[in-house]
Amino acid sequence: MRVLRLLTSLLLLAGVLNVPAQEHSHGGPAWTQIKPALPTRSGDKIEVVEIFWYGCSHCYSFEPHVKSWLKTIPEDVAFRPVPGVLNSRWAVHARGYFAAEKMGALEQFHTPLFRALHAQQRNIFTRDSLIDFAAEVGLNKKEFARHYDSNETEVKMKQAFLMARDARITGVPAVIVNGKYLVSASAGSFERMIETIDELIREERRR
Repeated sequence: MRVLRLLTSLLLLAGVLNVPAQEHSHGGPAWTQIKPALPTRSGDKIEVVEIFWYGCSHCYSFEPHVKSWLKTIPEDVAFRPVPGVLNSRWAVHARGYFAAEKMGALEQFHTPLFRALHAQQRNIFTRDSLIDFAAEVGLNKKEFARHYDSNETEVKMKQAFLMARDARITGVPAVIVNGKYLVSASAGSFERMIETIDELIREERRR
């Protein structure tokens, strides 16, 4: 576990901490191609991965659009959210996400944390404050802390870091379509992001 933590720390220092992790501003291309393409986990389905950070106001605003879109996605599309690990501050929330996911408690944790940070302007940016928040929304505090610090979470953190690095993500929200295309908020609006995702899904389906 200590070796994995050291490796993650070295990766962060060597790469991500030298890149300004930002919330995307509008005014750029709707998507860019990822070369080489990233591996996917969805089998025969078209994989859509959202990279987000709980502290990102744009991600919070994008969340309702994602929820509406999920009600309409076809059966041949698989959606997977992945927390961004672009710097040490983001890593706190990413660990919390993976801990809640392991507990099968994302419904209790995910949207409430977004709301607490943005609608309520609460200061939940440390390990201890996040563990306290998890207990507040009904999760077992000791179990959450154990998963937060676990070897399994450390592995998932490394995987999330490598995905963001290989996709050349420097800001969020960002969406990876089938490992080949990176869609960002620079598309101009969240509505346009969703339209672009659907266009790329149709392109992949044709292929």
